[in-house]
Amino acid sequence: MAETSIEWTDATWNPVAGCTVLSAGCTNCYAMRMAARLEAMGVSKYRGLTRKSGGRAVWTGKIRLDEKALDTPGLWTKPRKVFINSMSDLFHDKVSAGFILRVWQVMKDTPRHTYQILTKRPDRMAEILSGPDFDVLPNVWLGTSVEDDRVLRRLDQLRCVPAVVRFVSFEPLIGSVADGDLTDIQWAIVGGESGPRAREMKPEWVDEIKAMCDRSGATFFFKQWGGKNKKAAGRTLHGRTYDDMPSAVPLAV
Repeated sequence: MAETSIEWTDATWNPVAGCTVLSAGCTNCYAMRMAARLEAMGVSKYRGLTRKSGGRAVWTGKIRLDEKALDTPGLWTKPRKVFINSMSDLFHDKVSAGFILRVWQVMKDTPRHTYQILTKRPDRMAEILSGPDFDVLPNVWLGTSVEDDRVLRRLDQLRCVPAVVRFVSFEPLIGSVADGDLTDIQWAIVGGESGPRAREMKPEWVDEIKAMCDRSGATFFFKQWGGKNKKAAGRTLHGRTYDDMPSAVPLAV
C-alpha cells in the first residue's frame, strides 16, 4: 500500500502488477513510467514488466500476482478509500477469476475500507462478477475508463456490472464523449492527461460531461486540467473545484 496524491482516493493497493496497452488512453500511461522507474530502483515486483520503445517505457504484457499484498488491507485499522491496482488492471485476461475471488474476499473481510476498482475491460468485469461466487459488496465501487468516443461501449458494459456504485474515469480525456450516457452510473471523474507527452483536453469536452452528469444525476468530480505542468494548470472549472463523491456508505465493522 502507498499513500497517494490522487485526488479522489486515500491510498493505492496493488495485488497485481503489469498490464497491456489496450486503447488510445494507454499511450502515455503513468503506470508504465512508474513501473520502469521501480524496476530501475531494484523493486523485483516490477522486473520485466516494461521495455523501452521509442524512447519510453511500454508494457510487455507480463502480469505479476503479488500474493503477499493480499494480507495488507487487514493491517490497516483506519478506514481508507483504496484504489485497487493503480499499476495494473484487476480484470486483465491474465488475472484468473480465482485470484480475483481472493481479492474479493479480502475486501469482504475489511468492510471498514471503501475500495475503488477501475478497468478498461468492463466486459470481463461483468462476466466474472455475475458468477455465483461473487457477492455485491457495499464497500466496493466498480468503474471503467473512457478516453474518447471510440470506447463509449464500455459505459454499456459497465451497466451490466452488479455493483452498489458504478463510476467512470474520463481520464485522460482526449476527445469528445458527448454521445455518452451515464444512466445507472453514479459517479464521473474527469481529468486531462499529464506528463511530458500530454495531449490536449478541450474545455468543451469537460462541459459536455458536466451536462451529462446533470441530466443523469451522476456525481461530478473534476480532477485536473493536466498538461506538462499539471500543478500550474490546476483543477478549477469555471472558478470552482468539484470534489463530489457518491454517497454510498460501507458496512459497519
